[in-house]
Amino acid sequence: MDKIITFFQTYFDWFYIAVPDAFDIVEILILSFAIYKIMLWFKTSRAWTLLKGIIVIALFTAAAAVFQLNTILFLLKNALNVGIIAVIILFQPEFRRGLEQLGRKKLVKYIMREGEEEGCLTEKTVYELVKTVTVLSANRTGALIVIENEVALGEYIDTGISIDAVVTNQLLLNIFEHNTPLHDGAVIIRKNRVVSATCYLPLSANDSINKELGTRHRAGIGISEVSDSVTLIVSEETGSISIAKGGELFRNLDTENVRKHLQMLCKNTPRRREDKKHKTSKKSKVNTRERGAR
Repeated sequence: MDKIITFFQTYFDWFYIAVPDAFDIVEILILSFAIYKIMLWFKTSRAWTLLKGIIVIALFTAAAAVFQLNTILFLLKNALNVGIIAVIILFQPEFRRGLEQLGRKKLVKYIMREGEEEGCLTEKTVYELVKTVTVLSANRTGALIVIENEVALGEYIDTGISIDAVVTNQLLLNIFEHNTPLHDGAVIIRKNRVVSATCYLPLSANDSINKELGTRHRAGIGISEVSDSVTLIVSEETGSISIAKGGELFRNLDTENVRKHLQMLCKNTPRRREDKKHKTSKKSKVNTRERGAR
């Protein structure tokens, strides 16, 4: 076997490919697994949005190199050192959380955990949420329910108490009941499950917000400013239902408007499928009438 390899190395060195040994294969597997877990960690945290911005800058740099934009390349090259420090500062909460997770006792479970499947609010979850805020509004019980969308809310989920339960009307009503341990703070919903309660949210610093609104509404607007989440807010003083998304607050909503806002979280909502079926059936009726007329 050695003579054959020597022969190919001597006469066909351009065609020779080094065969990796067992240690090389193990090293490749370890690096691949580590890179996969790092990318998965970025995706399940708010750092994924920042990482996409860095990728855009990298593509812009590559385009500048292709078209030989020397001035831009010079500026980017000199700003590289400062950029690395800026990235470390921006990713500091995510880096710290990642190191804390590595130091926890359930390390094996954390490493072997797979990424969660993509999903959106189901018709049942929308029904349970609408029913919940309707009852809370009638009883004038304050509530703050955050629904995660594409931007992960891991750093805010970690501030609360883990629940991991299916979204039901009874569960949410019990959480926000007065004088219960979990009623203070926000509930965060991820992919049709209540993942955490009593979560702390960032308060909005927008000076244009109505001074009549309290901390609960400012927290709902604040989380919508740093993510693409949708937050249901029930006022304890008036019982009015509001929704915060994209840094805006939609106040005094009725049941139907709340349902529409929630269904907009998913591209293929049951409502749209029903509308499509309705249009199809309506079109078929028109075609039947035309055929009868003929």
